[in-house]
Amino acid sequence: MTLKNFYTQRIQRGLVRRWNNLKVARVARRVARLSPPVAGQPIIFFKASTGIDDLSWNSGFHLLASWALRLKGIPVAYFACHAGMSKCVLGTNRDDPHKAMPCSSCLYQSRTLYAGLPTFQPSNLSTTSVRWFDFQRDPQLITRVSQLTLAELMTFEHESIPLGALCLPGLRWILRIHHLVDDEPTRYLLREYILSAWNVARTFSDFLDRIHPRAVVLFNGQFFPEATARFIAQRRGIRVITHEVGLQPASAFFTEGEATAYPIHIPDEFELTDEQNARLDAYLARRFQGDFTMAGIKFWADMKGLDEAFLKKAAGFKQIVPIFTNVIFDTSQPHANTVFEDMFDWLDMALDVIHAHPETLFVIRAHPDETRVRKASRETVEGWVTSRDVQKEANVVFIGPKETLSSYELIQRSKFVMVYNSTIGLEASIMGAAVLCAGRARFTQYPTVFFPQTVDEVRKKMKEFLEAEKIAVPPEFKRNARRFLYYQLFRTSLPFGDFLEPSVRTTQTRLKTFGLDELLESDVVNVILDGLLHGGDFLLKE
Repeated sequence: MTLKNFYTQRIQRGLVRRWNNLKVARVARRVARLSPPVAGQPIIFFKASTGIDDLSWNSGFHLLASWALRLKGIPVAYFACHAGMSKCVLGTNRDDPHKAMPCSSCLYQSRTLYAGLPTFQPSNLSTTSVRWFDFQRDPQLITRVSQLTLAELMTFEHESIPLGALCLPGLRWILRIHHLVDDEPTRYLLREYILSAWNVARTFSDFLDRIHPRAVVLFNGQFFPEATARFIAQRRGIRVITHEVGLQPASAFFTEGEATAYPIHIPDEFELTDEQNARLDAYLARRFQGDFTMAGIKFWADMKGLDEAFLKKAAGFKQIVPIFTNVIFDTSQPHANTVFEDMFDWLDMALDVIHAHPETLFVIRAHPDETRVRKASRETVEGWVTSRDVQKEANVVFIGPKETLSSYELIQRSKFVMVYNSTIGLEASIMGAAVLCAGRARFTQYPTVFFPQTVDEVRKKMKEFLEAEKIAVPPEFKRNARRFLYYQLFRTSLPFGDFLEPSVRTTQTRLKTFGLDELLESDVVNVILDGLLHGGDFLLKE
């Protein structure tokens, strides 16, 4: 991108953001004016970790769901940050940890979303309002954490709240590394996150004491503001719903479980009909050509097949085994590492086996999201490859994150497929491949892949597959993989495309023009309202 194009896009983005904020504020005031009197226990909405100045997709889901509740006469209470953290995840500058937070632009965005609403008053619980929380340092806690090592901070607890563990996913995400360095910048950030998480815990606990909500709705539940609120609410027995972007464009996923783990209940008797199979196959045909997006990102704009140089090299080996890696955040979430310490520990194990099997060509593929603009990983598979001198191995090919070689052609030529917890494992199972998985993934909640439960068992299974004449794949793997993907695509992905559209930056969104009656009558909103108010399953009806 040229400098001229950069500034042109920046100006355009600024104009679109301003226009969108004006539109959001106008609709928000209209919702406030038209909402009927409310009664009963409120539902709390909290989303401090998605969007600072632009409208993120999850901010859009948060806003539309809460508007629908209010228009139905259901009381809503917004818990909103008013410079309430000394350091937040999105506001952290990883290159300058001491840089001030962008609170002014974030507050402007929040006031836009909650336009027309009064500040929370304990004396008037019958009005939808906003509980703004600011930051108050706890001198006693500052003293406790000031001299702790990184390891001690990571496991730090205060008043039975695991503040260190709650802060770790966000710290790893913003630093884009899994193996944190015990230096002062890292300790400083984690100390400030812990102090900020404790401030969230105190103020949110007080809020719960005052309003006794029927439920709490949170973005994601992994970053420390929402993770802390989730912990506090669940400890009191309050129902918590988290949401994330869905698998389809402009779609959301709502659940009472961990949204990033994607818990899905599929009835045992559910089988795809001919029509459903055709619908799924049409999606897969597009995806296998690289025609798909995730959270507004199109990874494979120009997917290409295996070139002659690769095919010539592969011809000199008995078999091909691709090893698909993932990005730091997806492999650093607490629920992912149930077998190995982390993805790099798995790669080290695989490399030991690779040394003993020169007859096999191993293709190590880095995830394309490793180099995403503004979110590039700083602990990468390419870095691991370099540190282990993997490029010197005659039976290893490394495919970097910017290379658009087709993973699907690679799978078709493979003896079996190795994954940590990437979605490509699910797709490989659908293609009929044997998949050896090493980390807990969304799809491992059903029998879809080979998923040994210890490091030794993974190593043993890898050797067994390499030496086997033929690998017998249980037929239920492909069946369950198709059923799971169908549910992800067409039942759990709640489409908001009638109300939201991509903005200048496709990872952000902007409000479409629509009537409030259209919002209330939409299938997606009624699914969410049924889930929030009546314990529904947040699934679209067929």
